Amino acid sequence: MATKITVNNNGSLKIDGDFEIVDKNGNTYDLAGRTIVSLCRCGLSKNKPFCDGAHKGNFDHEAIAFGLPPKKTE
Repeated sequence: MATKITVNNNGSLKIDGDFEIVDKNGNTYDLAGRTIVSLCRCGLSKNKPFCDGAHKGNFDHEAIAFGLPPKKTE
């Protein structure tokens, strides 16, 4: 299954599929067999990088897809 990342309104990034998450040193987080996790976007989670729901009522972002500008070639 391909990895799917969903940007949730007023909340987390939901990752679903075949993936691994590593820290800045390349160490892999133990996801305990999960194939779906949510990552914090608001910075309020006590379980970063994972979402713990602390954003509720404290984070406002409507997730609407858009195209990025062309990639720089220089």
